[in-house]
Amino acid sequence: MTKGRKPKPTTLKVLAGNPGKRPLPVNEPKPAPVAPKCPSWLSKDAKKEWRRIAPQLERLGLLTELDMATLAGYCHSYAQMIEAQAYLAKHGLSFKIPKRDKDGEVVGIYAQQWPEVSIVRQCKAEVLRYSSLFGMSPSDRSRMSVPGADEGDGMELLLSGVKQNVRPGKGR
Repeated sequence: MTKGRKPKPTTLKVLAGNPGKRPLPVNEPKPAPVAPKCPSWLSKDAKKEWRRIAPQLERLGLLTELDMATLAGYCHSYAQMIEAQAYLAKHGLSFKIPKRDKDGEVVGIYAQQWPEVSIVRQCKAEVLRYSSLFGMSPSDRSRMSVPGADEGDGMELLLSGVKQNVRPGKGR
């Protein structure tokens, strides 16, 4: 096993146009880009997120049957984050606890953070980690080029500052 940074999935390299221009692996396993079945053990909110995101990942060729556990992890973390965030929306970020002296007399009050604050923070980090594996962050998408996507008209490209390859006799 080699040390260092985990390699970017080949599908994401291809969608990004292979920016490193290094040869792509030729012997890499290529499972069929078919969405796995949603696991029955996921919560209602996790299943809802699965149904929202799986078809999009499948359409882009980024999801295979081998990715079930990774996508389930993303959906599970997402659902936990939503649940903890709903709790905080209802109860606030903290609660008050009486501060007592050695005789048990209340001498003040201090605020204690709900455990859900840490749960939301941890789940957000997990969601970001899982989503990056599928190229779901805005920065990942900005480096992708989906084959067959509409390239826009010439005027749109001119106004955006994108250089065009103009061929003589093609009239652009």
